[in-house]
Amino acid sequence: MSNYKSKFSDYAEIFKALSNPHRLALFYRLMSCCEPGTKCITDSARFCVGDLGEGLDIAPSTLSHHLKELNRAGLVRMERKGKNVECWVDPNILEELAGFFKNI
Repeated sequence: MSNYKSKFSDYAEIFKALSNPHRLALFYRLMSCCEPGTKCITDSARFCVGDLGEGLDIAPSTLSHHLKELNRAGLVRMERKGKNVECWVDPNILEELAGFFKNI
């Protein structure tokens, strides 16, 4: 039973992170950079933090906070490349979420 509770706690954290409209928009933007059904592991699937916020009317400090929350929930990976921080969706989380909804 504890594994059952742990798994649902993990999903609750994911859905909590996605419950904010800005975080959901950021996640969607990152997620939709690739063709459906493919894994976004190429450099074209990565956004620099500054580019990611364009057109979303989010202050840079707020954007950083939202990305950290998505990262903490395991939805987004981040890596520093020189002066930039690149972000991308962890392809495994998309498969996990698809499996969750498929079982409903």
